Amino acid sequence: MFSTLNWYNPWLFGMGFVALLLSLVWFSPKKLLTPAGIFHAWLLGTIVWGTLGWQGFVVVVFYFIVGSALTRVKMAQKEALGIAEERSGARGPGNVWGSALIATICALATLGVNPALHGLLFLGYVASFSTKLSDTTATEIGKAYGKRTYLITTLQPVPRGTEGAVSLEGTLAGILASAAIALLGWIVGLISPIGVLWCILAAFVATTIESAIGATLESKLDWLTHDLVNIINTLIGAVVAMGLMQFLQG
Repeated sequence: MFSTLNWYNPWLFGMGFVALLLSLVWFSPKKLLTPAGIFHAWLLGTIVWGTLGWQGFVVVVFYFIVGSALTRVKMAQKEALGIAEERSGARGPGNVWGSALIATICALATLGVNPALHGLLFLGYVASFSTKLSDTTATEIGKAYGKRTYLITTLQPVPRGTEGAVSLEGTLAGILASAAIALLGWIVGLISPIGVLWCILAAFVATTIESAIGATLESKLDWLTHDLVNIINTLIGAVVAMGLMQFLQG
């Protein structure tokens, strides 16, 4: 009789399970999140589990683990050059929502729309993280291993870590990263095989535009913070992927 009861509530389970995982982050010797960042990550994780289940949660966890690891690649070298992420890469609330706000909106939107649109929103969710991981990877690998870095708007050589700078090493690594998380989205059943391609293309378009914004506007407009640029970046990625799906797949 117990097996026939609808005892599983994804929201309550998500609250507890995400709290348990984040307790490991709290006690980790390497601080991946600030105290406030842990709380906001808990909100994010609970929303994702409540709306998309373990499939959506696996995608955001993959992004967090890989993105955090990449931030620490050659950290001492980056800090010496003054181009490392602040707080040695520990994510705060701004980082959490700058990276995941658009994905969260896609996830929440599945609660109030026709189920026929869920596939489109799932694609937007995966594409936003594919875009952000591509951006993070390109930036961090470019800072660590880029032999030549160029300003995307003029193609003039600039120092590593310059806003709007791109490198061959970083660009290729970013494409591979976007493909990896998109493939994960397909493996867990959120997107189709062709959706993987849409995510990769969308991530490339979005990160290119993000680099152009960084080179031209970010340092000139006080209100255009790095977290806001990340939101714009992931929004472009999600919209481009969903647009490709709509117009090319019918």
